[in-house]
Amino acid sequence: MRNDITIHPHERVDDLHRDGHLIIQDPKRFCFGVDAVILSGFAKIKKGENVLDLGTGTGIIPILLAAKTEGKHFTGLEIQTESAEMANRSVLLNELEERVSIQEGDIKEAVQLFGASSFDVVTSNPPYMNEGGGLVNPFAAKAIARHEILCSLEDVVAAAARLLRPLGRFYMIHRPHRLTDIMVLLRQYKLEPKRIRFVQPYADKEPTMVLVEAARGGKPMVKVDAPLVIYQAPQEYTEEIVEIYYGKGQA
Repeated sequence: MRNDITIHPHERVDDLHRDGHLIIQDPKRFCFGVDAVILSGFAKIKKGENVLDLGTGTGIIPILLAAKTEGKHFTGLEIQTESAEMANRSVLLNELEERVSIQEGDIKEAVQLFGASSFDVVTSNPPYMNEGGGLVNPFAAKAIARHEILCSLEDVVAAAARLLRPLGRFYMIHRPHRLTDIMVLLRQYKLEPKRIRFVQPYADKEPTMVLVEAARGGKPMVKVDAPLVIYQAPQEYTEEIVEIYYGKGQA
């Protein structure tokens, strides 16, 4: 772990509880949530695969996937300069520069940046709110992270479809109320839905998130997994969530 990386006074360093990895965050911008961690547990990365995370923010998903899997290389694409720079410092802080890289750029221009059919896996935790959905945060960085201001759901799906190799896999977390939009767009861009998993805060509550896996050019057949439940009691994670956060044997 390097000790020569600049940490600004308005930033904090959080422990990811995975291989001693840390992440730099700015509470005034956007800090990662449980959804990013859940997506890192849902995505299946095979040994030697190259992975791209669209809209990576703090770089949380590439850093977690590098800790959890045997993937070859993980790239995070982020449009906001400050977030990309902060994510780059987290990569250096963890000495992950040989396996993780952060690229500043627009999702809509990702194919020009990386080339078509250049990744085995694409992940994304995109903005959930479409136009007119929810109150827009007055702080621009948080608004961009939460609302479809600089990219739409279609932009994300279209980019993933072009960036993936044939039969490459796309993993995304989103809100259940957008599920129809998600399924229509996946089919439109030749990404066949293969697995769906709803995420519930408690076993007796309705889902608040949905995880989706799709394959480029895959055959039609989708599996719906048992729901993922976050809490078994107030402020008490279920065993599965503890395992996703900290690894096996920690629950």
